[in-house]
Amino acid sequence: MSSTPAPAAPDPAQDPAPTPGRMDPERIAALLPPAPQPAANYVPVREFGGALHVAGQTPHVEGVLRLRGRVGVEVTPADARELARDAALNAVSALNAHLGGLAELGGIVSLTVFVACGPEFGQHPWVADGASELLVELFGDDGRHARAAVGVSSLPDGAPVEVSVVAARR
Repeated sequence: MSSTPAPAAPDPAQDPAPTPGRMDPERIAALLPPAPQPAANYVPVREFGGALHVAGQTPHVEGVLRLRGRVGVEVTPADARELARDAALNAVSALNAHLGGLAELGGIVSLTVFVACGPEFGQHPWVADGASELLVELFGDDGRHARAAVGVSSLPDGAPVEVSVVAARR
C-alpha cells in the first residue's frame, strides 16, 4: 500500500474565490479605456499600506471631454450621471495599469464624487450614483463603498464631474 500525500488545499490568498456579482478581471480590462495620463505633477495611483489612492479622474474619453460646464446649468443631471460613470471607468483603468491587471484588486473602499454646480443644485447623490453603480456592476460586493458627493464651483478643464477612489489590494 503506497502512501501518497493528499493534495494540498488551495491557498485562498493565491486563488481567491470570486465575489458574487464580480466580473472576471480580464472581462473588466477589456471594457476599459487606456489608462489616463496625469495632467500635472502627480501620479495616477499612489499605494500606501495596502490602500490604492487614485488621483481625481474626470470623464475624458480618448482625451476628449464631451461636455463642459456646471450641472443643472449647462449640463443636465442625467448627462452628469453618465459622465460620472465615465470618470469611474477612468479610475478603474488607472488601477488596472498600476496593478498590472485587476486580479490583485481587493475592492473599492471609498469614492468621492465632485459635482461642478451652482449653489441651488441639490442632486449630488443622484449624479454620484452613476459612478457607484458602475463600480458595483464591475466588482459586485467588492465594489460597494463609502461615499461622499460634494458640490464645487468648478473642476479642471471645465469638467462637470470628477471622481476620486480609494481601493484595497488583495
